[in-house]
Amino acid sequence: MNSKATDKLGILMLDTRFPRVPGDIGNPRTWGFPVQYAVVSGASPQAIVCEDTSPFVRAFISEGKRLVAQGCTGVATTCGFLALIRPQLAQALGVPVAASALEQAAQIQATLAPDKHLGIITISKTSLTQQHLGIAGVPEDCAIVGMEGTAFARSILENRADLDVECARRELVEVGRNLVETAPQTGAILLECTNMVPYAADLRRTTGLPVYSIYTYLNWFYQSLNPQVFPSS
Repeated sequence: MNSKATDKLGILMLDTRFPRVPGDIGNPRTWGFPVQYAVVSGASPQAIVCEDTSPFVRAFISEGKRLVAQGCTGVATTCGFLALIRPQLAQALGVPVAASALEQAAQIQATLAPDKHLGIITISKTSLTQQHLGIAGVPEDCAIVGMEGTAFARSILENRADLDVECARRELVEVGRNLVETAPQTGAILLECTNMVPYAADLRRTTGLPVYSIYTYLNWFYQSLNPQVFPSS
């Protein structure tokens, strides 16, 4: 990274109270570059993942404009399901928008052998529709598994004040193991949920596969906003 970062990444936050542990998109210590947060009031995880996002579009745009006015040259969001509103955000904000980890899917697939496919872990497979996948450009042959019924999913979707990190780690590893067992053609894993990043290394060790997430996406995204400056000689 540049020794002097001149651009800030704006991050539109859901209205949450669960702990933002290191690695989580909402913890500023996760990032090696400047970030600026803005909370979209009323946009709970349940509302964005399981209900209709359209009533919140105006609020996301309003807070996004606030971030741009504060000097942010790119904007991201804290929920993979917000891929749905990325076109509206990008149109209204006038800066690049990285709304969802799912937007990496086609690029990841292009790196894999022809007989390998991308596997996706989402917080809610039942809520992840073809519309979400289509807008994000996710290839049709991806295997998708959800975290329904886990303590991790309940903590996030019910916006609880507590989060059992070690339990979440075990649950995500188990779901990842099931993914590669039921879909042996899986060549890489993509984490839809931005709160899964703290457990990516555990998935890598367990499955032996590359693991992509909002963390990999936004590090790539930020480098375009503040390219590395190399010495002239």
